Amino acid sequence: MTRADTNRLVMKFGGTSMADLERIRRAARIVAAEAARGKKVAVVVSAMAGKTNELVAWTDGVGAAAPGLYGDGVLSDDEYDVVVASGEQVTSGLLALTLRNMGLKARSWMGWQIPILTDDAHGRARIEEVPGDALGAALDAGEIAIVPGFQGVTRDGRITTLGRGGSDTSAVAVAAALGAPCDIYTDVDGVYTTDPRIQSRARRLEKVSYEEMLEMASLGAKVLQTRSVELAMHKRVPVRVLSSFIEPDENGNLPQHAGTLICDEDEIVEKRIVSGVTMSRDEARITLLGLSDRTDAPADVFTRLAEAEVNVDMIVQSQARTEGAVNLTFTTGRRDARRAAELMTAAKAEIGFEELRVDDDVAKVSVIGVGMRSHAGVAQTMFRALADKGVKFQAISTSEIKISVLIDSDYAELAVRALHAAYGLDAED
Repeated sequence: MTRADTNRLVMKFGGTSMADLERIRRAARIVAAEAARGKKVAVVVSAMAGKTNELVAWTDGVGAAAPGLYGDGVLSDDEYDVVVASGEQVTSGLLALTLRNMGLKARSWMGWQIPILTDDAHGRARIEEVPGDALGAALDAGEIAIVPGFQGVTRDGRITTLGRGGSDTSAVAVAAALGAPCDIYTDVDGVYTTDPRIQSRARRLEKVSYEEMLEMASLGAKVLQTRSVELAMHKRVPVRVLSSFIEPDENGNLPQHAGTLICDEDEIVEKRIVSGVTMSRDEARITLLGLSDRTDAPADVFTRLAEAEVNVDMIVQSQARTEGAVNLTFTTGRRDARRAAELMTAAKAEIGFEELRVDDDVAKVSVIGVGMRSHAGVAQTMFRALADKGVKFQAISTSEIKISVLIDSDYAELAVRALHAAYGLDAED
């Protein structure tokens, strides 16, 4: 999708923006200000902050299905989705009521009413199609459409949910269907060069390319969900990240605050060598010591992990002390580490290794920037900055626009600050 010549706009408000009735009223005032500017608005909302966790806990409390029709001890994922999708339904109705009380024409649209069509992977469904005709007609008729994020429907009519952070993906999908840009209101006022809680001299970026944002989201930045950025890049939906903690003035006008625009690389005039530094503590390192050095041994390991849907990131192979053996190290998310270790242990004899070690006291620190494509010395700067601080790295992974290192978690924040300064990202005093 290219930028459409339209007054349509999709706005998305996250859980902190919907946390209570007062914040819902503030979101309504922001929506009303856009409508007063002549925008034809659709709004995608998350559940109230903490509500989804509460609903998940309720399903956990009920427990898995009894032996029989639905499987022995298996949680019924389709009914799980029915429960956890209800949080967004509540905030959709409350925002629609609030806008109506302000004298505006508004109504809620559930995922099945649009419909937001997904596959049947309950709890982690992927959007397949969003027909935009009915929703677009409603907007063109002057109605503000309120859409619950995070939820969809299968083609046979069962409710699905999109996984954590899925409301961002819902908003981008709706924007693509309507041919509209997407403004995402959250508790930060844009995308920063790093987490301001770690480095107070972090700067807000005016523009970030889709590719940079995708790397940032996948490597620890919490501003946008990874799948939403993938979809925005594929559909060429312009996305702007803005703060929801703003108020229209006495004339109903919003403050001129640009936030951060996520867009095509071609729209960024000044391309920075490095745009940001990210950190993720959600990492675990798994090492197979004394793995047989037969050529198909790594393939055996990673095939088993892939079949169990365990995502692997960094991979390092080194010579073992035992002749005819190697040591194979890989990283995965902490939640997947136990499953990966159990898989490897269960197949120890078949795979052929001597010992398994798991270390979750690690962190991944990354530098990201489209300017890496055309500038030499990026890696040298990174490793020199880490060496000067006495930070040792355990593994490395790279792409065209990022370099990641795995380090001891105790040094993670020190590494972020060192790299932020080394690449000239610190704000001036």
